[in-house]
Amino acid sequence: MRLTAVIDRFEEQIAVLLIGEDEIPVSWPRTALPEDVQEGDILQLTIAIDGEATQMARSEADNLLRQLLRKNQEV
Repeated sequence: MRLTAVIDRFEEQIAVLLIGEDEIPVSWPRTALPEDVQEGDILQLTIAIDGEATQMARSEADNLLRQLLRKNQEV
């Protein structure tokens, strides 16, 4: 998914982006943007699911849950 955002303004180390046609305001860390961005610049944002990281996080959560359940059964 690709979105267009406009840098509306900077508030200290936060950039306020206006996302999409509805211009939904989103606060974004200035350090997560290219150094030379300015107010009024138009950005292209790409959003994608990281399947591998998602699976690893789910596996870790499942393992922690199993450990907790085992500890509860021992008590």
